[in-house]
Amino acid sequence: MPIRAERQALYPGGGTHSREWKAFRAEILQRAGNACEGTPMHPRAANGEAHPETGSKVVLTIAHMDHDERHADPARCRALCQRCHLRWDAQHHSRNAAATRRRAAALSPTVQE
Repeated sequence: MPIRAERQALYPGGGTHSREWKAFRAEILQRAGNACEGTPMHPRAANGEAHPETGSKVVLTIAHMDHDERHADPARCRALCQRCHLRWDAQHHSRNAAATRRRAAALSPTVQE
């Protein structure tokens, strides 16, 4: 999932392409055994392999379980497959989308008849 440019600067080292972030990501993937650390209800998906449920190629992401990208705390991050990461963030994304729609509605000129 792409990270907006304005959020990149929040990541350790200034972005997901920084040396600091890449080292942190490698540490998390090693801890996870290069597989999804998602929920116990779903089989662990291995990085680069076909997902056991969806069949799509697994690309592991690093999820900030507290939705705070400013830290590099392994205890607060997990390696998740796209499926688990999207499910984990669904409520967070929904709240952000609703706030964006409210801001857009407040800025829109009202139609007068």
